[in-house]
Amino acid sequence: MTQSPGPEPGAAFLAAAGEALAAARRIVALTGAGVSAESGLATFRGPGGHWRQHRPEDLATPQAFARDPLLVWEWYAERRALAAAAQPNPAHLALARLEQARHPGDFTLVTQNVDGLHRRAGSTNPIELHGSLWIVRCTGCRRERRDESVPLAPLPPRCSACGALERPAIVWFGERLPEEALPRAFGAVDAADLMLVAGTSGLVYPAAGLIERAVARGAMTIEVNPESTPHSGAVRFALRGAAGMVLPRLIGEP
Repeated sequence: MTQSPGPEPGAAFLAAAGEALAAARRIVALTGAGVSAESGLATFRGPGGHWRQHRPEDLATPQAFARDPLLVWEWYAERRALAAAAQPNPAHLALARLEQARHPGDFTLVTQNVDGLHRRAGSTNPIELHGSLWIVRCTGCRRERRDESVPLAPLPPRCSACGALERPAIVWFGERLPEEALPRAFGAVDAADLMLVAGTSGLVYPAAGLIERAVARGAMTIEVNPESTPHSGAVRFALRGAAGMVLPRLIGEP
């Protein structure tokens, strides 16, 4: 186990992590809310995450949607507007360039974020564990469609096929992850010889289990986070610093 000696990784330490990354044959990257926060988007539980007099935890449930679909949609409409105004930051761009530099199939991006900034940065087909703000799902026929219009109107939207209410295709409290997302993510971890973790506390399961799986398999592991996490003591390189600062340097950019 090796950890960066201070709040920012030293040059030699960062270079060693970069060499491990460059030598890896297959890479899986996991990102969390900290990466989005660097684009100005409030973390779900952090400062600025409060909305009106409601807690997000009280709005992101099937029960809340059943009680007041318009209220829930107004909250998500605001989140969509904020996400649309945000721009991919250097961390998003570095991960997109890392993918572009690899052979197809040798890099997999898994994200807990729902804002779509990885796609806008150029990442292709990220595994979005918690869904996407830009996909809506019919509560009747279950049809999904991508809609990136801001503002989304009318609210709440209805399915053009069956007329039922549509909902955000986000994983709410009490719901399972998208059917194919988690098996794909674990499959990517099992196939990778290096796992890069950026901007996540590693507290939320089952995403945190991906890190544990990589460590248990003996894969090379690199963590990038401003603060220590429950996994910092187990990973090979724990790099302290903002993802937007560390990731570009990690992949060899000035």
